Amino acid sequence: MWMFGSILLWSLMAAVIISGQAKQNMKLNSQSNSGLRSDCVGNLMRLSVDKALAVGNELEVEAVNGTQHIVLTPSLAAQCGYSMESDPWGNTRIYSSLLGCYVENKDDQTFNVGWRLRLYSNRQFDVVTHDVMQTCSYTRWASKEILCDRNYMEVSGFIADAGAKGPAQDVKEGNNLPDASGAAHGHGIWKLTFYTPEPVAMVLREAEQAGYGLMLTSTRLVVRSPYNTAETTSEEVGGVPMEVIRVSAYYQTLHGLNVVNMAAACPTGGVLFINNLISWHVPRLMTPLVDDSFEVLELHMGINGKRLDRSQMVTRGYTLSTTRHHFVIEIPVGSPDGHFKSHAPDYQYHITYSVEPMLEVVWRTTDGKDDTRYKVLFPIATPLMPQLPHFRENTVPEARVFSVVLGTFLQDVVLKNITFSTGVLTVEESNTRGFTIQEHRYKNGTKGYSLSVPFDSDVVLKHNPELLVTTYSLPLTFGFVILPEETPFSHKVELQASLKDVELPTITGTCDKKHFYITVKYGSQGNNFQAMVGYRQLTPEMAEEYKFQENGTHFSLVLRYNAHDAAFELMKTDSLRARVDLRLLDHINNWVFADLYLSCTFPFTTTTCYPNGTMTATAVKVQSVAELVPSRLTLKDQSCKPVFSDDRFALFSFSGDSCGTTRTFFDHYMLYENEIGLYYNKGLYYNNKGVANTSPIDPPYRQTISCYYVVNETQTVAFSSKQRPYEPEVEIGFGQLMVQIRLAQDSSYQLFYQAEDYPVVKYLRQPLYFEVALIESTDPNLALIVEKCWATHDEDRTSLPSWDIIVDGCENPDDIYVTVFHPVVSDSRVLVPSHIKRFSMNMFTFTKEEVVLKDLIYVHCDAVICDTTSQADGLCRGQCVQPTRQSNARPYEQKGAKRTQRGIDSTQLSSGPIVLTSCQISE
Repeated sequence: MWMFGSILLWSLMAAVIISGQAKQNMKLNSQSNSGLRSDCVGNLMRLSVDKALAVGNELEVEAVNGTQHIVLTPSLAAQCGYSMESDPWGNTRIYSSLLGCYVENKDDQTFNVGWRLRLYSNRQFDVVTHDVMQTCSYTRWASKEILCDRNYMEVSGFIADAGAKGPAQDVKEGNNLPDASGAAHGHGIWKLTFYTPEPVAMVLREAEQAGYGLMLTSTRLVVRSPYNTAETTSEEVGGVPMEVIRVSAYYQTLHGLNVVNMAAACPTGGVLFINNLISWHVPRLMTPLVDDSFEVLELHMGINGKRLDRSQMVTRGYTLSTTRHHFVIEIPVGSPDGHFKSHAPDYQYHITYSVEPMLEVVWRTTDGKDDTRYKVLFPIATPLMPQLPHFRENTVPEARVFSVVLGTFLQDVVLKNITFSTGVLTVEESNTRGFTIQEHRYKNGTKGYSLSVPFDSDVVLKHNPELLVTTYSLPLTFGFVILPEETPFSHKVELQASLKDVELPTITGTCDKKHFYITVKYGSQGNNFQAMVGYRQLTPEMAEEYKFQENGTHFSLVLRYNAHDAAFELMKTDSLRARVDLRLLDHINNWVFADLYLSCTFPFTTTTCYPNGTMTATAVKVQSVAELVPSRLTLKDQSCKPVFSDDRFALFSFSGDSCGTTRTFFDHYMLYENEIGLYYNKGLYYNNKGVANTSPIDPPYRQTISCYYVVNETQTVAFSSKQRPYEPEVEIGFGQLMVQIRLAQDSSYQLFYQAEDYPVVKYLRQPLYFEVALIESTDPNLALIVEKCWATHDEDRTSLPSWDIIVDGCENPDDIYVTVFHPVVSDSRVLVPSHIKRFSMNMFTFTKEEVVLKDLIYVHCDAVICDTTSQADGLCRGQCVQPTRQSNARPYEQKGAKRTQRGIDSTQLSSGPIVLTSCQISE
């Protein structure tokens, strides 16, 4: 525990040293002492600095010694009787022993203590100073006084013959400590012998250089030692660890050399923590200081160096008691005289409680008249206490808002950010997004944070454990920092709520004479489902076929009665009953959100009777005969098969005197009948597993065909014939194929110049990458061949001058920079490589008689589309299949005029203008 106090003091003093050394030649502004309070507490003087004065500043403390101001470094403070402690919020207390080095002492009764406080602001150019002077009167000196402060222990004893001689010290110029030079004049401290337990002798200067403080006042000899010096020892007294110093001081008077034996012992432990109660034990019998024969005259408890009376102790719940071996002080954790501090080891929230009790004891030995006053200021900090933040969920699912309160925290904890499922947001960003974050301060000095997040936010996760139930989840990680160290820690919370709030989609449908009309209205989850039409999932291709339309709340489909995904239920002579099934399924659980089985009867003529006795009949695959294959249907005469069939229909055409057609006469009409059926040869048929079974007596499919003809009715039929002048022939059809030419931005042919990019600026000899493509065709039997390409300096493709780039499907051999053809392979953009040709050429300009005609060019091409299945000759053999011709290229890039006119029989393409620039622009 004591080491905690020493470390805190050292860090504060170290900051003071840095400030004192780094900030020179600054403007000093003397201010009032508002926020400063000084008082006398026995043999100590105490100065309190309020946090409102010190917060945000670096504090430097100087001791005032006449006209001098001495910066109190950590070592100097311990040597001269000064200490300081500060809480995390900047409240600071500075203590000075009345027997300190720079205290003005008048006859050991009146003491003037002076400080100068320097507060350095963040601007580092101004410093605010506060001068504090305090006069304390203290006359109740015991024969021996022992003071245990945070960073030093001090013992002083009454010297009987010192009063007549006055102070036995001089101040040496340039040294802040008293000098023993007075010994040369017959008075002063000469040397000291420390017992470790072996004796170690030092003269005064050696002891001061070792960090000890020594002085003679008008009536007392003072020895002061920092903790953990080479001459102090650690001993256990009554089970309590103590820091002990034993010394013999030799001092010179006018009457000769005197010696006095002195000792001090200060506790460094003895603290127990039981059930939120601090119990501090101090040995009652301090064997380094007294033997068993002594009497306790006074016993006091205090806080922060100041005594408390009995009523104050009762109000705060403090107790001071004496056992056989110890003085015991008990303080409840959380008493108002201490403070809590947050910590985050391993990023987990902990707190400690710190308080500084004081024990003051006056005892007298039973065999003498000497009194000893023993005073200990003992800072105590509890061990780290884990404080798992707890949360209180206030979510009301019907309100559709997550609400949670997280706490409690000390005031030095600040919420910085929250990690949601979508990422990290600061407090400000969260509030901007519509998440309400508030800080709540409580009467006990703690605080908490509340958060509200709507269910509909994108940070909320949703899933459906049941068909009509939605479970909303909100995983959160709260990110905090502890001030002023900016120590981070976090806490995870996951909120969850369920609502029976799912509104399912609905399906409606109608029919007309040829179509099904289906409309789907989305539910509360939008279009988050899988649509099944019949047995197939609705795909983009199906949606296009079925005239899919969508507006955000609905979608609709239109299907013909004979659509692929419709099923035939019943066929009659003049009608067909068809059905379409639509189901909406959950993607994950395959739940059926909604379904529609829309069945309608459509006009449908199955049999047609012609006057010449010919009959046609249509059979359809009905759903009741799952294994029906229309091509296997026959008439009664099983050799009469369909003239056309597919997977759903079969068409028969026959005359009344064939295929087993029967004829029956009635009074006024004649009936022809036949039958379409599913028959199997040799009495066997195969089921859907390929197993042969005996053919049933009745076929699984039977459709009767009937035609009525009126008897005894005369009909006049006109008939004539005309010789055809020629036999009918199939003509070749004509249509349009779309071809385009584009200029690519580089050799990857991924990015192309658009219309708004022209004219395109290029420099001389820079490659130009062209692509000629057959578009809106996926026929793999077609191939595009670039027949010829040429350049002009006018947009008119027939203008002069011009220059050939591609001739008869190959590069121009007269060009020094030959046109290069680039291979084309399939990728995500190129489906049929034979539909595309790519080539590159170098940028040039036209000249006439060595004069540049114009600084821009246009490129034109003629392309031919070939059938790759034919054995065509010429260009259709492929791009540039003829041998390379002899080149007559000229060694320059300015092209002369060539060609006069071009034919227009092939597909014509143009690109441009492309402007020549005089220099290359580097990126």
